[in-house]
Amino acid sequence: MDEQVSTLTELLSGRSLNSDPAPGSDEELRKFKKIQKGFSNQFELFFPDNLAHKTIIVIPSLSLDQQVLAKIDGALYYEERLLCLLMLLRMPRTHVIYVSSMPIDPVIIDYYLSLLPGITGHHARERLTMLSCYDMSPVSLTDKILQRPSLVERIKKSIPADHVAHIACFNTTELERTLAVRLGVPVYGCDPALNYWGTKSGCRKIFLDACVHMPPGVGDLYSYEHIVHAVAALKDMYPGLRKAILKLNEGFSGDGNAVLEFPQHLTNKELFEWIQVNLDKKIVPVARDMTTEVFFKKFEQMGGVVEAFIEGETKSSPSVQCRINPLGKVEVISTHDQLLAGESDQVFVGAHFPCSEVYQANIAALGKTIAEELKKKGVMGRFSIDFISVKRDEGWDHYAIEINMRKGGTTHPYLMLQFLTNGYYDEAGGQFLTPQNHLRYYFASDNLQRNAYKGLTPPDLLDIAMFHGLHFDGSAQKGVMFHMIGALSQFGKIGVVCIGESREEAYSFYERTVAVLDAETDNMPCGRSGKNRIPLEKAGIDS
Repeated sequence: MDEQVSTLTELLSGRSLNSDPAPGSDEELRKFKKIQKGFSNQFELFFPDNLAHKTIIVIPSLSLDQQVLAKIDGALYYEERLLCLLMLLRMPRTHVIYVSSMPIDPVIIDYYLSLLPGITGHHARERLTMLSCYDMSPVSLTDKILQRPSLVERIKKSIPADHVAHIACFNTTELERTLAVRLGVPVYGCDPALNYWGTKSGCRKIFLDACVHMPPGVGDLYSYEHIVHAVAALKDMYPGLRKAILKLNEGFSGDGNAVLEFPQHLTNKELFEWIQVNLDKKIVPVARDMTTEVFFKKFEQMGGVVEAFIEGETKSSPSVQCRINPLGKVEVISTHDQLLAGESDQVFVGAHFPCSEVYQANIAALGKTIAEELKKKGVMGRFSIDFISVKRDEGWDHYAIEINMRKGGTTHPYLMLQFLTNGYYDEAGGQFLTPQNHLRYYFASDNLQRNAYKGLTPPDLLDIAMFHGLHFDGSAQKGVMFHMIGALSQFGKIGVVCIGESREEAYSFYERTVAVLDAETDNMPCGRSGKNRIPLEKAGIDS
């Protein structure tokens, strides 16, 4: 007990009142390393105890290239995806501090708190602090916080004196490192000094060290001339190649990619000349409205890779989510089959959980092998590994294509499933089980979007959902949850997680949700007022 008290005192004393070191300075790096070193003690002593006094500071900042993010509709509202962490309030002595760019509608907060099992909304709200920058500018949330010293102080003062605390964020960059030092609390994430291993170039080196197959290609390219030579060399080595993909090192959700389709029946010399003349004209950036000029400028700034486009009559896009905890344990925490759309199927739009049982064991094993290599580099926290899988006559071929060293589109759906059911992922069997050993599956998407949905406010959506029974049933442990609700009115965009007893039932909940929303918004401004609600049978939807 004395040892634990001593450790607690050490952890709490990290929140010093000393003047802040300059961002990126040796002093900041030294302080960050000291703060992070103590996190393993916090993890070992306090994380397993549901009654421990602890505070989670949620910073849902997308600290990524803002010009690329600007091409994504409602990117600011992606900050709402980590509202799933409000489910941590089910632990009766846990506090959550949630910081966002703009205030989040209280209706949305009430929606999440109503899902808490075994805790009243009042009890949870007493332990929840919502803070905002009141800033919609296209700057990362963490940057906005750092520009507001008084807000940093408010975060500090919101941490109860007898609590240990840590930061939970979308990804960890130099900005999050600076914020951690100014708050004096650790980040449950990777040291930004190791972020190279999550870039498109860095992950190719990890795949090589792990002896895992990947598409043929070249990384660490920074100039237009190098790209030209890499594309030409790739085509020369693989004459039958129809397409190549150019990827920015720090692309997001496929929007940092561009596709090049080769002309056929050219000699090597003719092809090289064609590439020299036409590369900047013929690539097709995946990001909406991104010009080739901007794409190549970004490529020269952040670097990138050129890879072969993997062909196949039957293809899938599985991913593995892994975690390396502060004690160094490597875990596979979920697998998914991703749904891709956009130019040559490069954009993530949704996912089935878990991935197909046909290759689940192979994908999980490959993911764990790659995670072990990342552990050797010192990586900590959650990350995902994406694959392209092609069915051949003799079985499936799997190609690792990227490591996302951050939370992603499959993180919050899984956390919602875990928190709502109190279940667990059986790594050996590749299945999710409730405490009653019942199987659960889900289909999730961040990209349910229709122009007709524009103008629906959060109260409108919840009114529709309650009328049509689109909610999570705690007794049956299945149903529908919404997220990114704030993006609906302006962008007609919403996220959903649909949980069922089978893959088919989970997707049927999604189809029913789409049908209800379509029927409610089909030339029906009255539907938005809560009047003249359409019964299911008249909407052509089975109950």
